[in-house]
Amino acid sequence: MGESFGRWQLGDDAALLPHLTSANVACGFHAGDPATLRRTVERAAALGVSVGAQVGYRDLAGFGRRFIDITPEDLAADVLYQIGALDALARAAGTRVAYLKPHGALYHAVRTDRAQAEAVVQAVADFGGLPVLGFPGAVLLELAAAAGLPVVAEGFADRGYRSDGTLVPRSEPGAVLTDPDAVAAQAADLVATGAVGSLCVHGDSPGAPALAAAVRRGLEAAGVRIAAFA
Repeated sequence: MGESFGRWQLGDDAALLPHLTSANVACGFHAGDPATLRRTVERAAALGVSVGAQVGYRDLAGFGRRFIDITPEDLAADVLYQIGALDALARAAGTRVAYLKPHGALYHAVRTDRAQAEAVVQAVADFGGLPVLGFPGAVLLELAAAAGLPVVAEGFADRGYRSDGTLVPRSEPGAVLTDPDAVAAQAADLVATGAVGSLCVHGDSPGAPALAAAVRRGLEAAGVRIAAFA
């Protein structure tokens, strides 16, 4: 969420927020300007939605979806900077940053790149500690847990999966799911495995509010208790 920039609008955060328990909010490096981020955290606070810092590479032009071979020292500083900036806006809105989730190319890099994962964990520890949200089995979650940070494995309701459990690349057909029934069914399947503690619907997916509403209805109908993990 919070991925609009100035007059350029992406997604419908106001319509999406009421269906959520947690909001992964951009921090200005891959998307989002300060005014947009402030409005986003204010709306989240008013609805009792937990705010997560969605940190990414310094890559506005590429929307944070391009890998950057950055030094661990620089990456740790960039991540800490992003958390602090969003937390200042959150505090002004009467809430706090409650957890961290990497965005885009950084999210995928820290599944296997130990140096970059260590840098992200270091930044979280330097901030004072936060729960860390990431892909199941990611090196990031392994290192965060070893550092004493709470970790939460994430599933994607609106993304296609390969048979090996990895996501279909966005450059390939079937990468993004847009049918509410299909998204709700995948969400229920992910929860049934017991392997994930959080489900993601992307704010820039077509019809994201309807997708999130369908996921929530389906889980509630199945008797799943829905609550923020942080």
